[in-house]
Amino acid sequence: MQTRILKDEQATEGVGAQLAAAVAGQGAMVVTLSGDLGAGKTTLVRGLLRALGHSGSVKSPTYTLIEPYEMATGTVLHLDLYRLAGASDLEGLGLREQLDDTTLVLIEWPERAAGGLPAPDLHLELTRHPDGRALQAMAFTAKGRVGMEQIFPTD
Repeated sequence: MQTRILKDEQATEGVGAQLAAAVAGQGAMVVTLSGDLGAGKTTLVRGLLRALGHSGSVKSPTYTLIEPYEMATGTVLHLDLYRLAGASDLEGLGLREQLDDTTLVLIEWPERAAGGLPAPDLHLELTRHPDGRALQAMAFTAKGRVGMEQIFPTD
């Protein structure tokens, strides 16, 4: 697991844009995002979506639970599972039916549906830090490692 300090909202959106460079054209990928309320999960997603070409507003789908975005690179599904009581609540979303070989899935609050979600390629966790936010990341697949390389360049 690696850690990076994000000083402000712009830095958080910037990480989303960096991640967009890694996920564009990679096909299906699952990225989970954890952190307290207000930690910056949706801000990071906003940066990613804007870098992929979305020009409209991006807000957390807390009440709709899932927000699809049709992008040139394929479908992006943004989920916010904060209101779920468990994995059984996922049944009505039809998530599995919406997945194909080009779908990028961004899941906020994955712990609320543990055991009912597709396995993540990359997990991101945002926490409060005296200098802004701390971003920690863990890759589980080769695609996830490509994402980590974009977020944590080694040069």
